[in-house]
Amino acid sequence: MTTYRNGEVSHWMRNSDRPGSSARSEAAAAVDAAAAANAGEAADAAEAPRAAEAPQASRTAAGGGDDASTTPPALPTGNQDLVIIGGGLTGLWAAYYASLEHPDWAITVLEAEEVGYGASGRNGGWLSTLIPGNRAVYAKSVTAARGSGLEAVRAFQQAMFTAIDETLAVLDAEGIDAHQAQGGNLKVAQTPAGMERIRATYQGDLTYGYSTDDVRLLSAAETRARVNVDNAVGGIFYERTTAVDPALLTRGLAAVVAARGVRICENARVSRIGAGCAVTNRGAVRGTTILSCLEAYSGTIGGDAPGLGARQVIPVNSSIIVTEQLPEETWARIGWEGRECLSDSAHTFVYAQRTADGRIAIGGRGSPYAFNSGTPGSGAVDERTVAQLRHKLGALFPGFDMPIAHAWRGVIGVTRDWCAGIYFDPHQRIGVARGYAGHGVTATQLAARTLLDRAEGRTTSRTELPWNDHDSGLWEPEPVRWLGVHAMYRLFEAADGWEHSRRAERTSLIARFGSRLAGLHE
Repeated sequence: MTTYRNGEVSHWMRNSDRPGSSARSEAAAAVDAAAAANAGEAADAAEAPRAAEAPQASRTAAGGGDDASTTPPALPTGNQDLVIIGGGLTGLWAAYYASLEHPDWAITVLEAEEVGYGASGRNGGWLSTLIPGNRAVYAKSVTAARGSGLEAVRAFQQAMFTAIDETLAVLDAEGIDAHQAQGGNLKVAQTPAGMERIRATYQGDLTYGYSTDDVRLLSAAETRARVNVDNAVGGIFYERTTAVDPALLTRGLAAVVAARGVRICENARVSRIGAGCAVTNRGAVRGTTILSCLEAYSGTIGGDAPGLGARQVIPVNSSIIVTEQLPEETWARIGWEGRECLSDSAHTFVYAQRTADGRIAIGGRGSPYAFNSGTPGSGAVDERTVAQLRHKLGALFPGFDMPIAHAWRGVIGVTRDWCAGIYFDPHQRIGVARGYAGHGVTATQLAARTLLDRAEGRTTSRTELPWNDHDSGLWEPEPVRWLGVHAMYRLFEAADGWEHSRRAERTSLIARFGSRLAGLHE
Protein backbone atom coordinates (compact mmCIF):
# COMPACT_ATOMS: atom_id res chain seq x y z
CA MET A 1 0.00 0.00 0.00
CA THR A 2 1.27 3.46 -0.88
CA THR A 3 2.22 5.44 2.21
CA TYR A 4 1.64 9.11 2.83
CA ARG A 5 2.86 11.63 5.35
CA ASN A 6 0.43 11.94 8.25
CA GLY A 7 0.16 14.95 10.54
CA GLU A 8 3.28 17.09 11.00
CA VAL A 9 0.97 20.12 11.20
CA SER A 10 0.22 20.36 7.44
CA HIS A 11 1.56 20.08 3.91
CA TRP A 12 1.44 23.86 3.71
CA MET A 13 3.57 24.34 6.81
CA ARG A 14 6.08 21.70 5.84
CA ASN A 15 6.60 23.21 2.40
CA SER A 16 6.16 26.93 3.00
CA ASP A 17 9.90 27.62 2.68
CA ARG A 18 10.34 25.50 -0.42
CA PRO A 19 12.99 26.45 -2.98
CA GLY A 20 11.97 28.88 -5.67
CA SER A 21 9.75 31.00 -3.44
CA SER A 22 11.65 34.27 -3.34
CA ALA A 23 9.02 35.91 -1.14
CA ARG A 24 9.56 33.26 1.50
CA SER A 25 13.35 33.70 1.42
CA GLU A 26 13.01 37.47 1.68
CA ALA A 27 10.52 37.16 4.52
CA ALA A 28 12.79 34.82 6.44
CA ALA A 29 15.70 37.18 5.90
CA ALA A 30 13.63 40.09 7.23
CA VAL A 31 12.93 38.23 10.45
CA ASP A 32 16.60 37.26 10.80
CA ALA A 33 17.63 40.88 10.36
CA ALA A 34 15.12 42.04 12.95
CA ALA A 35 16.26 39.43 15.45
CA ALA A 36 19.92 40.27 14.84
CA ALA A 37 19.28 43.96 15.35
CA ASN A 38 17.56 43.20 18.61
CA ALA A 39 20.39 40.96 19.79
CA GLY A 40 22.92 43.71 19.14
CA GLU A 41 21.02 46.05 21.44
CA ALA A 42 20.40 43.50 24.19
CA ALA A 43 23.15 44.81 26.48
CA ASP A 44 21.43 48.18 26.68
CA ALA A 45 17.90 46.83 26.99
CA ALA A 46 17.48 47.65 30.67
CA GLU A 47 18.01 51.37 30.14
CA ALA A 48 16.87 51.72 26.53
CA PRO A 49 13.42 52.97 25.53
CA ARG A 50 10.82 50.22 25.13
CA ALA A 51 11.04 50.41 21.34
CA ALA A 52 14.54 48.98 21.57
CA GLU A 53 13.24 45.67 22.85
CA ALA A 54 10.47 45.33 20.29
CA PRO A 55 12.01 44.04 17.04
CA GLN A 56 12.59 40.44 18.08
CA ALA A 57 11.16 37.33 16.51
CA SER A 58 12.25 33.76 16.13
CA ARG A 59 13.46 32.44 12.81
CA THR A 60 10.53 30.03 12.71
CA ALA A 61 8.11 32.93 12.67
CA ALA A 62 8.89 33.32 9.00
CA GLY A 63 8.93 29.62 8.29
CA GLY A 64 12.65 29.16 8.39
CA GLY A 65 12.67 25.48 7.50
CA ASP A 66 14.99 22.81 8.87
CA ASP A 67 17.78 25.22 9.82
CA ALA A 68 15.48 27.37 11.92
CA SER A 69 16.58 28.26 15.42
CA THR A 70 14.63 26.49 18.17
CA THR A 71 15.59 29.02 20.84
CA PRO A 72 12.51 31.05 21.72
CA PRO A 73 13.02 34.80 22.03
CA ALA A 74 12.90 36.27 25.50
CA LEU A 75 9.62 37.58 26.83
CA PRO A 76 9.52 41.37 27.14
CA THR A 77 10.29 42.74 30.58
CA GLY A 78 8.62 46.12 30.20
CA ASN A 79 4.97 46.98 29.82
CA GLN A 80 3.70 46.49 26.28
CA ASP A 81 1.25 48.78 24.55
CA LEU A 82 -0.39 45.74 22.94
CA VAL A 83 -0.16 42.04 23.78
CA ILE A 84 -1.69 39.61 21.29
CA ILE A 85 -2.44 36.02 22.24
CA GLY A 86 -2.11 33.72 19.23
CA GLY A 87 0.30 33.67 16.31
CA GLY A 88 -2.30 32.94 13.67
CA LEU A 89 -3.89 35.22 11.13
CA THR A 90 -6.15 37.18 13.50
CA GLY A 91 -3.26 38.00 15.80
CA LEU A 92 -0.85 38.81 12.99
CA TRP A 93 -3.34 41.06 11.22
CA ALA A 94 -3.90 42.88 14.52
CA ALA A 95 -0.13 43.29 14.90
CA TYR A 96 0.16 44.50 11.31
CA TYR A 97 -2.48 47.22 11.49
CA ALA A 98 -1.52 48.30 15.01
CA SER A 99 2.13 48.69 13.97
CA LEU A 100 1.07 50.77 10.97
CA GLU A 101 -1.05 53.11 13.06
CA HIS A 102 1.33 53.21 16.03
CA PRO A 103 4.89 52.57 14.83
CA ASP A 104 6.23 53.59 18.24
CA TRP A 105 4.22 50.99 20.15
CA ALA A 106 5.74 48.00 21.89
CA ILE A 107 3.74 45.06 20.52
CA THR A 108 4.23 41.41 21.48
CA VAL A 109 2.60 38.32 19.98
CA LEU A 110 2.52 35.28 22.29
CA GLU A 111 2.20 31.92 20.48
CA ALA A 112 1.98 28.57 22.29
CA GLU A 113 3.70 26.58 19.54
CA GLU A 114 4.91 28.23 16.32
CA VAL A 115 3.40 30.81 14.01
CA GLY A 116 0.73 29.13 11.90
CA TYR A 117 0.48 26.03 14.10
CA GLY A 118 -3.29 26.28 14.46
CA ALA A 119 -5.95 26.67 11.80
CA SER A 120 -4.06 29.47 10.04
CA GLY A 121 -1.43 27.03 8.79
CA ARG A 122 -3.71 24.03 8.24
CA ASN A 123 -6.82 25.30 6.45
CA GLY A 124 -7.97 24.77 2.88
CA GLY A 125 -6.60 28.08 1.64
CA TRP A 126 -9.77 29.98 0.77
CA LEU A 127 -10.16 33.74 1.02
CA SER A 128 -13.90 33.20 0.98
CA THR A 129 -16.78 35.63 0.69
CA LEU A 130 -18.85 33.61 3.16
CA ILE A 131 -19.86 35.33 6.40
CA PRO A 132 -18.56 33.42 9.47
CA GLY A 133 -21.99 32.58 10.80
CA ASN A 134 -25.64 31.99 10.10
CA ARG A 135 -27.04 35.04 8.31
CA ALA A 136 -30.57 34.48 9.56
CA VAL A 137 -29.38 34.23 13.17
CA TYR A 138 -27.44 37.47 12.92
CA ALA A 139 -30.42 39.20 11.31
CA LYS A 140 -32.80 37.94 13.96
CA SER A 141 -30.46 39.11 16.73
CA VAL A 142 -30.25 42.64 15.31
CA THR A 143 -33.99 42.80 14.68
CA ALA A 144 -34.65 41.71 18.28
CA ALA A 145 -32.56 44.69 19.39
CA ARG A 146 -34.83 46.93 17.26
CA GLY A 147 -32.42 47.33 14.41
CA SER A 148 -32.62 46.35 10.76
CA GLY A 149 -31.36 42.79 10.69
CA LEU A 150 -31.38 42.56 6.92
CA GLU A 151 -29.37 45.74 6.44
CA ALA A 152 -26.90 44.67 9.14
CA VAL A 153 -26.19 41.39 7.39
CA ARG A 154 -25.91 43.13 4.01
CA ALA A 155 -23.31 45.46 5.54
CA PHE A 156 -21.47 42.43 6.94
CA GLN A 157 -21.37 40.89 3.47
CA GLN A 158 -19.92 44.06 1.95
CA ALA A 159 -17.32 44.13 4.72
CA MET A 160 -16.26 40.59 3.78
CA PHE A 161 -15.83 41.67 0.16
CA THR A 162 -13.73 44.61 1.32
CA ALA A 163 -11.61 42.33 3.53
CA ILE A 164 -10.67 40.20 0.51
CA ASP A 165 -9.69 43.30 -1.46
CA GLU A 166 -7.66 44.69 1.43
CA THR A 167 -5.91 41.37 2.05
CA LEU A 168 -4.85 41.09 -1.58
CA ALA A 169 -3.70 44.72 -1.57
CA VAL A 170 -1.49 44.07 1.49
CA LEU A 171 0.02 40.97 -0.11
CA ASP A 172 0.86 43.03 -3.16
CA ALA A 173 2.21 46.01 -1.23
CA GLU A 174 4.32 43.91 1.14
CA GLY A 175 5.60 41.50 -1.51
CA ILE A 176 4.05 38.41 0.10
CA ASP A 177 3.72 35.59 -2.42
CA ALA A 178 1.02 33.29 -1.02
CA HIS A 179 0.28 31.78 -4.44
CA GLN A 180 -2.92 33.84 -4.46
CA ALA A 181 -5.26 33.28 -7.40
CA GLN A 182 -8.67 34.97 -7.51
CA GLY A 183 -10.37 32.20 -9.44
CA GLY A 184 -13.67 32.29 -7.55
CA ASN A 185 -15.54 29.51 -5.74
CA LEU A 186 -17.35 26.84 -7.73
CA LYS A 187 -19.91 24.92 -5.66
CA VAL A 188 -21.13 21.82 -7.47
CA ALA A 189 -24.28 19.74 -7.10
CA GLN A 190 -24.07 16.05 -7.98
CA THR A 191 -27.71 15.31 -7.12
CA PRO A 192 -31.00 17.06 -7.91
CA ALA A 193 -31.56 17.63 -4.18
CA GLY A 194 -28.16 19.27 -3.94
CA MET A 195 -29.09 21.58 -6.81
CA GLU A 196 -32.33 22.48 -5.02
CA ARG A 197 -30.23 23.61 -2.04
CA ILE A 198 -27.97 25.63 -4.31
CA ARG A 199 -30.95 27.47 -5.79
CA ALA A 200 -32.19 28.28 -2.28
CA THR A 201 -28.71 29.47 -1.30
CA TYR A 202 -28.60 31.71 -4.37
CA GLN A 203 -31.85 33.41 -3.39
CA GLY A 204 -30.50 33.89 0.13
CA ASP A 205 -27.28 35.33 -1.26
CA LEU A 206 -29.18 37.96 -3.23
CA THR A 207 -31.29 38.79 -0.19
CA TYR A 208 -28.31 39.16 2.13
CA GLY A 209 -26.01 41.35 0.08
CA TYR A 210 -24.61 39.65 -3.01
CA SER A 211 -25.30 41.11 -6.44
CA THR A 212 -25.75 39.17 -9.65
CA ASP A 213 -22.21 40.25 -10.50
CA ASP A 214 -20.93 38.55 -7.32
CA VAL A 215 -22.72 35.22 -7.68
CA ARG A 216 -24.51 33.31 -10.43
CA LEU A 217 -26.10 29.94 -11.04
CA LEU A 218 -24.49 27.58 -13.53
CA SER A 219 -25.93 24.85 -15.70
CA ALA A 220 -24.41 21.38 -15.75
CA ALA A 221 -22.46 22.21 -18.91
CA GLU A 222 -21.21 25.53 -17.51
CA THR A 223 -20.12 23.79 -14.33
CA ARG A 224 -18.19 21.05 -16.12
CA ALA A 225 -16.59 23.59 -18.44
CA ARG A 226 -14.84 25.02 -15.39
CA VAL A 227 -14.10 21.78 -13.53
CA ASN A 228 -15.11 18.47 -15.03
CA VAL A 229 -16.81 17.01 -11.96
CA ASP A 230 -18.51 13.66 -12.54
CA ASN A 231 -22.32 13.70 -12.53
CA ALA A 232 -22.48 17.46 -12.06
CA VAL A 233 -26.08 18.62 -12.47
CA GLY A 234 -25.30 22.30 -11.96
CA GLY A 235 -23.59 24.70 -9.62
CA ILE A 236 -23.12 28.18 -8.27
CA PHE A 237 -20.13 30.46 -8.79
CA TYR A 238 -18.82 33.16 -6.44
CA GLU A 239 -16.56 35.62 -8.25
CA ARG A 240 -14.39 37.07 -5.50
CA THR A 241 -13.13 33.97 -3.66
CA THR A 242 -9.35 33.58 -3.81
CA ALA A 243 -7.15 30.53 -3.38
CA VAL A 244 -4.01 30.95 -1.26
CA ASP A 245 -1.33 28.87 0.37
CA PRO A 246 -2.28 29.59 4.00
CA ALA A 247 1.17 28.95 5.47
CA LEU A 248 2.80 31.31 2.99
CA LEU A 249 0.19 33.92 3.89
CA THR A 250 0.61 33.45 7.64
CA ARG A 251 4.39 33.21 7.74
CA GLY A 252 4.77 35.99 5.21
CA LEU A 253 2.63 38.27 7.36
CA ALA A 254 4.67 37.26 10.43
CA ALA A 255 7.88 38.25 8.66
CA VAL A 256 6.44 41.63 7.74
CA VAL A 257 5.32 42.48 11.28
CA ALA A 258 8.61 41.25 12.75
CA ALA A 259 10.48 43.56 10.39
CA ARG A 260 8.24 46.39 11.61
CA GLY A 261 9.41 45.81 15.20
CA VAL A 262 6.74 43.44 16.54
CA ARG A 263 8.13 40.89 18.98
CA ILE A 264 6.91 37.35 18.21
CA CYS A 265 7.41 34.94 21.11
CA GLU A 266 6.81 31.33 20.13
CA ASN A 267 6.65 28.50 22.68
CA ALA A 268 4.91 30.94 25.04
CA ARG A 269 1.69 29.23 26.11
CA VAL A 270 -0.80 31.55 27.79
CA SER A 271 -2.90 30.01 30.56
CA ARG A 272 -4.76 33.07 31.81
CA ILE A 273 -5.39 36.69 30.92
CA GLY A 274 -6.64 39.51 33.08
CA ALA A 275 -6.50 43.27 33.14
CA GLY A 276 -2.98 44.29 32.17
CA CYS A 277 -1.43 40.82 32.31
CA ALA A 278 -1.06 37.57 30.33
CA VAL A 279 0.32 34.59 32.26
CA THR A 280 2.48 32.20 30.20
CA ASN A 281 4.45 29.04 30.90
CA ARG A 282 7.55 31.23 30.81
CA GLY A 283 6.34 34.06 33.00
CA ALA A 284 3.94 36.99 32.95
CA VAL A 285 3.75 39.64 30.23
CA ARG A 286 2.27 43.02 31.10
CA GLY A 287 0.30 45.02 28.55
CA THR A 288 -2.02 48.00 28.37
CA THR A 289 -4.32 46.20 25.92
CA ILE A 290 -4.62 42.44 25.46
CA LEU A 291 -6.27 40.72 22.49
CA SER A 292 -7.15 37.02 22.56
CA CYS A 293 -6.98 35.65 19.00
CA LEU A 294 -7.08 31.90 19.62
CA GLU A 295 -10.15 30.79 17.63
CA ALA A 296 -10.69 27.05 18.36
CA TYR A 297 -8.20 27.20 21.25
CA SER A 298 -10.05 30.01 23.03
CA GLY A 299 -11.31 27.64 25.71
CA THR A 300 -7.78 26.77 26.79
CA ILE A 301 -7.16 30.05 28.61
CA GLY A 302 -8.75 31.35 31.77
CA GLY A 303 -10.21 34.79 32.27
CA ASP A 304 -13.54 36.47 32.80
CA ALA A 305 -13.57 38.75 29.76
CA PRO A 306 -16.61 38.51 27.46
CA GLY A 307 -16.20 35.79 24.82
CA LEU A 308 -13.95 33.58 26.94
CA GLY A 309 -14.95 30.33 28.65
CA ALA A 310 -14.63 26.60 28.10
CA ARG A 311 -18.15 26.22 26.66
CA GLN A 312 -18.19 29.34 24.48
CA VAL A 313 -16.43 27.62 21.57
CA ILE A 314 -15.66 24.00 20.76
CA PRO A 315 -12.89 22.77 18.45
CA VAL A 316 -14.39 20.88 15.51
CA ASN A 317 -12.01 18.78 13.41
CA SER A 318 -11.47 19.43 9.73
CA SER A 319 -9.18 17.07 7.83
CA ILE A 320 -7.37 17.44 4.51
CA ILE A 321 -5.52 15.18 2.11
CA VAL A 322 -3.30 16.46 -0.68
CA THR A 323 -2.27 14.45 -3.72
CA GLU A 324 1.09 14.10 -5.31
CA GLN A 325 1.63 16.44 -8.26
CA LEU A 326 -0.69 15.28 -11.05
CA PRO A 327 0.41 14.88 -14.67
CA GLU A 328 -0.64 17.30 -17.37
CA GLU A 329 -2.81 14.70 -19.09
CA THR A 330 -4.90 14.44 -15.91
CA TRP A 331 -5.35 18.19 -15.72
CA ALA A 332 -6.24 18.30 -19.41
CA ARG A 333 -9.22 16.05 -18.68
CA ILE A 334 -10.24 17.70 -15.39
CA GLY A 335 -9.84 21.32 -16.46
CA TRP A 336 -9.72 23.54 -13.37
CA GLU A 337 -7.57 26.05 -15.22
CA GLY A 338 -8.74 29.03 -13.15
CA ARG A 339 -7.69 27.51 -9.80
CA GLU A 340 -11.25 27.91 -8.57
CA CYS A 341 -11.91 26.98 -4.96
CA LEU A 342 -14.13 23.90 -5.31
CA SER A 343 -16.87 22.70 -2.99
CA ASP A 344 -20.00 20.60 -3.21
CA SER A 345 -23.57 20.80 -1.96
CA ALA A 346 -23.58 17.57 0.03
CA HIS A 347 -24.51 17.79 3.70
CA THR A 348 -21.12 16.31 4.57
CA PHE A 349 -19.54 18.75 2.17
CA VAL A 350 -15.94 18.98 1.03
CA TYR A 351 -13.74 21.91 0.05
CA ALA A 352 -10.80 21.77 -2.33
CA GLN A 353 -8.31 23.71 -4.36
CA ARG A 354 -5.89 23.08 -7.21
CA THR A 355 -2.57 24.08 -5.70
CA ALA A 356 -0.04 26.25 -7.48
CA ASP A 357 2.24 23.24 -7.96
CA GLY A 358 -0.42 21.02 -9.53
CA ARG A 359 -1.92 18.99 -6.68
CA ILE A 360 -5.45 18.63 -5.36
CA ALA A 361 -5.99 19.48 -1.70
CA ILE A 362 -9.41 18.30 -0.49
CA GLY A 363 -10.85 18.52 2.99
CA GLY A 364 -13.91 17.68 5.06
CA ARG A 365 -15.02 17.05 8.60
CA GLY A 366 -14.47 13.25 8.95
CA SER A 367 -14.41 12.47 12.68
CA PRO A 368 -15.80 15.81 13.77
CA TYR A 369 -15.20 16.25 17.47
CA ALA A 370 -13.02 14.85 20.25
CA PHE A 371 -14.54 14.33 23.68
CA ASN A 372 -14.17 17.23 26.11
CA SER A 373 -12.99 19.62 23.39
CA GLY A 374 -9.80 17.76 22.57
CA THR A 375 -7.46 19.25 19.98
CA PRO A 376 -5.46 17.30 17.35
CA GLY A 377 -1.87 18.13 18.32
CA SER A 378 0.36 17.79 15.27
CA GLY A 379 -2.62 16.71 13.16
CA ALA A 380 -2.44 12.98 12.47
CA VAL A 381 -5.60 11.72 10.74
CA ASP A 382 -7.36 8.39 11.36
CA GLU A 383 -7.58 5.89 8.49
CA ARG A 384 -11.38 6.10 8.30
CA THR A 385 -11.30 9.84 7.62
CA VAL A 386 -8.54 9.49 5.02
CA ALA A 387 -10.59 6.77 3.32
CA GLN A 388 -13.66 9.03 3.30
CA LEU A 389 -11.72 11.84 1.65
CA ARG A 390 -10.18 9.44 -0.88
CA HIS A 391 -13.67 8.20 -1.71
CA LYS A 392 -14.98 11.74 -2.15
CA LEU A 393 -12.05 12.64 -4.40
CA GLY A 394 -12.80 9.55 -6.48
CA ALA A 395 -16.50 10.47 -6.67
CA LEU A 396 -15.61 13.89 -8.03
CA PHE A 397 -13.00 12.61 -10.48
CA PRO A 398 -13.39 8.87 -11.10
CA GLY A 399 -10.92 6.89 -13.17
CA PHE A 400 -7.77 8.82 -12.25
CA ASP A 401 -4.69 7.68 -10.37
CA MET A 402 -4.30 10.28 -7.61
CA PRO A 403 -1.83 9.04 -4.99
CA ILE A 404 -2.02 10.79 -1.62
CA ALA A 405 1.09 12.64 -0.44
CA HIS A 406 0.02 14.04 2.93
CA ALA A 407 -2.93 13.99 5.35
CA TRP A 408 -3.49 16.28 8.32
CA ARG A 409 -6.20 17.81 10.44
CA GLY A 410 -6.82 20.98 12.37
CA VAL A 411 -9.71 22.45 14.31
CA ILE A 412 -12.16 25.25 13.62
CA GLY A 413 -13.85 27.23 16.37
CA VAL A 414 -17.61 26.71 16.53
CA THR A 415 -20.07 28.46 18.82
CA ARG A 416 -23.43 27.01 19.81
CA ASP A 417 -25.25 28.95 17.08
CA TRP A 418 -22.37 28.75 14.55
CA CYS A 419 -21.89 32.53 14.62
CA ALA A 420 -18.60 34.31 15.26
CA GLY A 421 -18.29 36.99 17.90
CA ILE A 422 -16.06 40.02 18.55
CA TYR A 423 -15.83 41.44 22.08
CA PHE A 424 -13.94 44.19 23.88
CA ASP A 425 -14.11 44.98 27.59
CA PRO A 426 -13.03 48.64 27.98
CA HIS A 427 -12.51 48.26 31.74
CA GLN A 428 -10.08 45.35 31.53
CA ARG A 429 -8.94 46.40 28.03
CA ILE A 430 -9.25 42.83 26.81
CA GLY A 431 -10.57 41.92 23.36
CA VAL A 432 -11.65 38.51 22.08
CA ALA A 433 -12.37 37.18 18.57
CA ARG A 434 -13.53 33.62 18.02
CA GLY A 435 -16.00 31.28 16.32
CA TYR A 436 -15.29 31.63 12.58
CA ALA A 437 -16.73 28.13 11.99
CA GLY A 438 -14.47 27.35 9.04
CA HIS A 439 -14.79 30.72 7.26
CA GLY A 440 -11.86 32.41 8.92
CA VAL A 441 -9.18 33.22 6.36
CA THR A 442 -11.03 36.34 5.21
CA ALA A 443 -12.75 36.97 8.54
CA THR A 444 -9.45 37.18 10.44
CA GLN A 445 -8.53 40.40 8.70
CA LEU A 446 -11.91 41.97 9.39
CA ALA A 447 -11.89 40.73 12.99
CA ALA A 448 -8.45 42.18 13.66
CA ARG A 449 -9.41 45.60 12.33
CA THR A 450 -12.64 45.50 14.34
CA LEU A 451 -10.80 44.64 17.56
CA LEU A 452 -8.40 47.54 17.02
CA ASP A 453 -11.25 49.95 16.29
CA ARG A 454 -12.92 48.95 19.54
CA ALA A 455 -9.68 49.14 21.51
CA GLU A 456 -9.21 52.70 20.23
CA GLY A 457 -12.78 53.60 21.19
CA ARG A 458 -13.75 54.35 17.60
CA THR A 459 -17.24 53.96 16.17
CA THR A 460 -16.83 52.69 12.61
CA SER A 461 -18.76 50.65 10.09
CA ARG A 462 -16.81 47.63 11.39
CA THR A 463 -17.86 48.14 15.02
CA GLU A 464 -21.51 48.27 13.91
CA LEU A 465 -21.46 44.81 12.31
CA PRO A 466 -23.70 42.20 13.93
CA TRP A 467 -20.92 39.94 15.20
CA ASN A 468 -19.94 42.62 17.72
CA ASP A 469 -20.98 41.34 21.17
CA HIS A 470 -23.12 38.63 19.59
CA ASP A 471 -24.42 36.20 22.22
CA SER A 472 -24.18 32.63 20.91
CA GLY A 473 -25.06 30.97 24.20
CA LEU A 474 -23.12 28.07 25.67
CA TRP A 475 -22.49 24.54 24.48
CA GLU A 476 -24.01 21.75 26.52
CA PRO A 477 -21.75 19.99 29.06
CA GLU A 478 -20.20 16.63 28.23
CA PRO A 479 -21.19 14.01 27.29
CA VAL A 480 -24.22 15.74 25.78
CA ARG A 481 -22.27 17.88 23.32
CA TRP A 482 -20.12 14.94 22.11
CA LEU A 483 -23.26 12.89 21.49
CA GLY A 484 -25.00 15.83 19.82
CA VAL A 485 -22.17 16.74 17.43
CA HIS A 486 -21.59 13.14 16.37
CA ALA A 487 -25.32 12.47 15.99
CA MET A 488 -25.63 15.52 13.74
CA TYR A 489 -22.88 14.35 11.41
CA ARG A 490 -24.26 10.80 11.28
CA LEU A 491 -27.64 12.22 10.29
CA PHE A 492 -25.99 14.20 7.50
CA GLU A 493 -24.08 11.13 6.28
CA ALA A 494 -27.33 9.15 6.18
CA ALA A 495 -29.07 11.98 4.33
CA ASP A 496 -26.33 12.14 1.69
CA GLY A 497 -26.57 8.38 1.15
CA TRP A 498 -30.34 8.52 0.82
CA GLU A 499 -30.30 11.43 -1.66
CA HIS A 500 -27.54 9.88 -3.77
CA SER A 501 -29.03 6.40 -3.97
CA ARG A 502 -32.49 7.69 -4.94
CA ARG A 503 -31.37 10.67 -7.03
CA ALA A 504 -33.76 12.57 -4.80
CA GLU A 505 -35.28 15.82 -6.02
CA ARG A 506 -35.77 17.26 -2.54
CA THR A 507 -33.56 17.53 0.53
CA SER A 508 -33.93 14.60 2.90
CA LEU A 509 -36.15 15.07 5.95
CA ILE A 510 -33.29 13.60 7.98
CA ALA A 511 -31.02 16.43 6.87
CA ARG A 512 -33.67 19.06 7.55
CA PHE A 513 -34.04 17.75 11.08
CA GLY A 514 -30.25 17.62 11.58
CA SER A 515 -29.83 21.16 10.26
CA ARG A 516 -32.42 22.57 12.64
CA LEU A 517 -31.00 20.56 15.53
CA ALA A 518 -27.54 22.00 14.92
CA GLY A 519 -28.72 25.56 14.33
CA LEU A 520 -27.55 25.56 10.70
CA HIS A 521 -30.92 26.18 9.07
CA GLU A 522 -31.16 29.57 7.36
